[in-house]
Amino acid sequence: MGQEDQAGHVESDKRLGAAVARAQDGDETAFMVVYRIVQPGLLGYLHGLVGQGAEEVASEAWHEIARDLDRFQGNGAGFRGWSAAIARRRALDHLRRSRSRSSATATALEPEMAEIPSSHSTCDRVLASLSTDHVLTLIRGLPRDQAEVVLLRVVVGLDGPAAARVLGKRPRAVRAAACQGLRRLARQLAV
Repeated sequence: MGQEDQAGHVESDKRLGAAVARAQDGDETAFMVVYRIVQPGLLGYLHGLVGQGAEEVASEAWHEIARDLDRFQGNGAGFRGWSAAIARRRALDHLRRSRSRSSATATALEPEMAEIPSSHSTCDRVLASLSTDHVLTLIRGLPRDQAEVVLLRVVVGLDGPAAARVLGKRPRAVRAAACQGLRRLARQLAV
């Protein structure tokens, strides 16, 4: 991410952390702020994982987030990671249910993921040149171990260590997969 993106995430995470604390105290308006900040990235992440089922999975994730909000401890960045981990579990459950109903799940991503280095300019160039739908289509075309980390880092806005925690991977493995995924995207776009 570029410096402007990092500064925007830091400011957004401060607002998010304050809103989460108020929501935990029962402020419904603050919960709406939390939702507005987190939902776009979470939905993009879920679109990358489950495709058409993203809205349903997001709804399930938000139900769990609301139910367990009082148990969350941390700041805004921590909340992004916590909510992404919940969404990921709901997505994996959705994919398991889909497999049991049908053997065709071409959009499923497995938990072999990576981290994008924070100063990687290729990421900015690649994503700035594409529409959201096109980006998600290209990311889904990456190997599974690269796609989910690109989604977590770029779409959800997690830092490398947080993405590694969500995925249960070591930061070094996350970093390697992210670099490989971004290089593939850059080659596809001839950036």
